[in-house]
Amino acid sequence: MSEKIMTENSAVTSNILKGKKGLVFGVANKRSIAWGISKAVSQHGAQLAFAYQGERLREGVEELAKTLPGHSPLYSCDVTKEDEVKAVYEKVEADFGSLDFLVHCIAFAKKEDLGGRVVDTSRDGFLLAHDISSYSLVTLVRGAEPLFEKAGGGSVVALTYLGSEKVVPNYNVMGMAKASLEAGVRYLASDLGKKNIRVNGLSAGPVNTLAARGIAGFTTMLENHRNRAPLGRNVELEEVGNAAFFLLSPLSSGITGEILYVDCGYRIMGA
Repeated sequence: MSEKIMTENSAVTSNILKGKKGLVFGVANKRSIAWGISKAVSQHGAQLAFAYQGERLREGVEELAKTLPGHSPLYSCDVTKEDEVKAVYEKVEADFGSLDFLVHCIAFAKKEDLGGRVVDTSRDGFLLAHDISSYSLVTLVRGAEPLFEKAGGGSVVALTYLGSEKVVPNYNVMGMAKASLEAGVRYLASDLGKKNIRVNGLSAGPVNTLAARGIAGFTTMLENHRNRAPLGRNVELEEVGNAAFFLLSPLSSGITGEILYVDCGYRIMGA
């Protein structure tokens, strides 16, 4: 991205989310898309809490959280354990009272299932990928629902990728899990719309994150996107964060159950 665009994105601030409280799952380090989203919504006035898995990640998340205005509570949570999810929302209620938005940037698959043939995916690997990457959205939204109701409504953004609908080399079982996640976005949006709770997906182009580097051939993927995208480049973390801010803010109040593509136009191209 040009220096001009970077400067413009970095300078955009407002009070649109002032007084709003959000819970973010999935920050691993400063290159995480979840962190890009966190910075964007914070620039517009939101107060954030962060959930992380395991003490290994706590220190890094804590250091990042300290760079944001105000106090950001931190919660340890394994999303495959219902008692830990319940405990997180009890803490959120004690700290915030209510909740305005939820950011879901959680995905995982065994390394051996991100390569080779999909037909050779193990049952355990398939179930694990879908449990962490897709079902977690259901359980996290269910936990957030009463806190959204206390706020008079809420907004959810779940991170997804084009591999949910197109075959991407080595994405494999994660593509199937993301397809499930996107279906979940639509069904949850239908369930909760009457409570003024919106649920949307954000499909970002490839970004050089820790998780992405676990996919074989990721460098080639970046190059292919850059060469084929109408904008002639890869998407930047700030752009993904700005798109998430839009979906989480009142600016998108009439949008739910949708998948927003932030990929410099790559998806629209044919062969």
